[in-house]
Amino acid sequence: MFDARTRGGARDLAGAAADTASVGLSLFPLGLSLGVLVVHTGLEWWWATVFSAVVYAGSLEFLLLGLVAAATPLAQIAVTAFLVNFRHVFYALSFPLHKVRRGARPYAMFALTDEAYALTAGDRAASWSGARIVWMQVLLQVYWVAGATLGAVGGALLPVTLHGLEFALTALFVVLALDAWQARRELPVPLLAAASYAIAALVTPGQLLLTAMALFTGGLLLRHVMTGSVDVREADEEPSALEKAAPVPVGAER
Repeated sequence: MFDARTRGGARDLAGAAADTASVGLSLFPLGLSLGVLVVHTGLEWWWATVFSAVVYAGSLEFLLLGLVAAATPLAQIAVTAFLVNFRHVFYALSFPLHKVRRGARPYAMFALTDEAYALTAGDRAASWSGARIVWMQVLLQVYWVAGATLGAVGGALLPVTLHGLEFALTALFVVLALDAWQARRELPVPLLAAASYAIAALVTPGQLLLTAMALFTGGLLLRHVMTGSVDVREADEEPSALEKAAPVPVGAER
């Protein structure tokens, strides 16, 4: 039994490594950029490890560096963190947390990043075990922490400035969006995203991201309500299995 569990754990780890390889290629250089930025902000290199391991919030960490360097009040930092990461509330609605063992759930909730959610949103992840999901999250954080630490150490030894690595995050989400499109070829969602961006650019160009995300989220909720109603109507109109199996009365046949 012990050997079977060991083989099962190794299989989950190998599967998670394959699942996260492409994402790691973007997370690692982005972590390098964060590490260099930490050192250039005036903090010691080990703060990069602390930020990436304890905060582990991606874009918020870049924002947090400026807030910390400016000695921003803690209450303002808390409000900023709440607004930036509020989207994770919606992630929790469909993330397969029920597959994860109870003891590992606190870490699974802590490590629920954009990348982890995107990887589990596709049809391919429907067959993943809870252990494979947790390993996937662990490896994503390892890529991030390792990149940030190496970037900070290198930035402390060499006065280098890395240009262009910030595009790694954009490239990462473009790849994830293409993967999602290949898994579910639904045209309304990308059209809704494009329309939200266009409206925000025309109406509130100074608050483009906030307006576009609000419009996109509202559109997704409206679409969910409308498609859910259609599904319920179709389910009500469709005869049940018992009705299909019931014998037809004599004389009622045509």
